[in-house]
Amino acid sequence: MPTVLIVDDAELFREALRAAFVQEGFKVVAVAADAMSAIDRARESQPDLVILDLLMPGMSGIEVLGTILKVSPRSRVVLLTSSESSSDLMAAVKGGASGYLTKDTPLPRLVAAMNDVLDGGAAISPAMGGKLFGVLRELLRHNGASLNRRSPELTGRELEVLAMVADGKTSREIADELYISENTVRNHVRNILEKLGMSSRFEAVNWAYREGLIEAR
Repeated sequence: MPTVLIVDDAELFREALRAAFVQEGFKVVAVAADAMSAIDRARESQPDLVILDLLMPGMSGIEVLGTILKVSPRSRVVLLTSSESSSDLMAAVKGGASGYLTKDTPLPRLVAAMNDVLDGGAAISPAMGGKLFGVLRELLRHNGASLNRRSPELTGRELEVLAMVADGKTSREIADELYISENTVRNHVRNILEKLGMSSRFEAVNWAYREGLIEAR
């Protein structure tokens, strides 16, 4: 049973998330309403997953993200926020977040996205999918990244799955659209990452964007 820490300063929202995740089979090991409590709870509980609000008293969610990853390195942190700012998304990607979802995400999609993250993937709201390309472009420019071409032999189905990942679709949504199982989708993603020599979906989308395999929206 995956363990979860929920961090949000709005008690009603926090408790609603707790109830929803418990019902979906997650073990909520702790909740927190502010930055310092979040860091303490993460250090104590070492959760598999941290759901973190971006705007909180005491410290920004981005600062909390970095500290949590230091005190609980095995945790995967997903920002759940009302912000659709490209700069916030960029800060989250640079800070090591495993996902960036808006608070209007329907519960079934939120749960599916969390399962993707726990399976080693990444989660992003469809509303932020188009902005991800701009963020990756800026990160490349900022880091002076090389544009040396790779020549992996991705299959047509793998490219199709990668394009859907770039659109912010969860494994469940991709499976439904392609009439395959979620496990098959995850196998495709693992194969893509292995062929590209990459560790995250964000990196794979970045590569596909640079290679012209996916068009910026």
